[in-house]
This record gives sequence, structure tokens and C-alpha cells, in this order.
Amino acid sequence: MLTLHYHPFSSFCQKVLVALYERDVPFTPRQVDLGDAGERAALAALWPMCRFPVLTDDAAGRAIPESSIIIEYLDGHGAAAPPLIPADAAAAIEVRLMDRLFDHYVELPMQRIVGDHLRPEDKRDPHGVAEARATLGTAYAMLEERLAGRAWAVGDVFSLADCSAAPALFYAEWVQPFTGDHPALAAYFRRLRDRPSFARVLEEARPYRAYFPVPAPPPGD
Repeated sequence: MLTLHYHPFSSFCQKVLVALYERDVPFTPRQVDLGDAGERAALAALWPMCRFPVLTDDAAGRAIPESSIIIEYLDGHGAAAPPLIPADAAAAIEVRLMDRLFDHYVELPMQRIVGDHLRPEDKRDPHGVAEARATLGTAYAMLEERLAGRAWAVGDVFSLADCSAAPALFYAEWVQPFTGDHPALAAYFRRLRDRPSFARVLEEARPYRAYFPVPAPPPGD
């Protein structure tokens, strides 16, 4: 009864896919081509911002947008799996904070750098790219400190924050590598890549890598 409107190469969609696979929630994948006017209009009818992912729940008659909100919604499904947002209030706040850190200070500046590669040469924004790279550098330093001694983003339990981290760090390593200078972050990234849910997501996205405008893929891939 759940349908995910998505694209497999989108990092925010990958974030939700990791959660779906972690919780073993049955769903119907519906890939959206934003370049197709009909498919774009259908997505906009579900969520006027016309951005994926969007999860539709036929039983509830609901359309749920935004990756973090979708993952919180999924905690009510797949009851055999542990929740991705802990019941403990203090732990839940830390999970949400790390989720925001990965989304706002790794994912978004990475996208800003990638977006600049897609612009015509005379429309490039070197100042904006420099700001984005500085934000990534600050985020890497914060994460290096926070992740020291942790198996996952918030301790020993895989959570919403790790769903956010996996695709964000994958693409960030592609545009501004961190593995050489941030050993704790690099070790955490290796654990994410070895996680079966994210390994599956990467394989599903592999056919689309030629569309990524930054030339070299992450080391070891």
C-alpha cells in the first residue's frame, strides 16, 4: 500500500531507500522522470514543490514528502525492525541533530558544488563554490570529532542520521574528499558502504553514474 515516487540516483531518495530496506518495509517503487511533463505534473499533484522523494500511503490516503519526515513515518511500519528514531527523547534529539547536520551541511553544499558544474562556463559561481567547500570543511571537522569512538552516527544503533549520512557522504567524497585527512569519518563511511541496505542502494544507482558531472568516482568504487 506504500509507493515511493523517486529516482535511484537522487541522494535524498537514497536516504529513504536505506530506511525502507533497513526496516524491510514492502513498497512499490515508482521512478519519476522530471524531464517528462506528464510525470512532473503527477509528482506536483502529490507535492506542489515537485521534488522527490514522496511516499504515498493508499490505506491512509496520504502523500508524505521530505526524506526525514518519510523516515519518521516509516517507523510505524515494519514492526519487526528497530525504529530509526529512538523512543528516548534525548537520543531522538541527537539523531535529529545529526540528520540535520548531514542534510544541511554536507548534502546541500555538495549539491551546490555539483550544480555549479552543470552551469555554462560564463554562469559559474566561484564565490558560491568556495563558500560551499568551506562549509563542507567545517562539517567534516565536526563529524570527525563527533564520530570518534562511535560505530554509527549516534552511538551503537543505526538510525535516521545514518540514512542521511550514507548518500550525503558518498557524493561529498566525490566532490571534496575527506578520507585522507579525517580517519574517524573515513572509517564511519566504510561501515556505511558495507551496510547491506546502502550497498543495495549503490548498486541500484550505478547505471546512472555517467550523469554525474564531477569526473572521478569515489576511491575504491
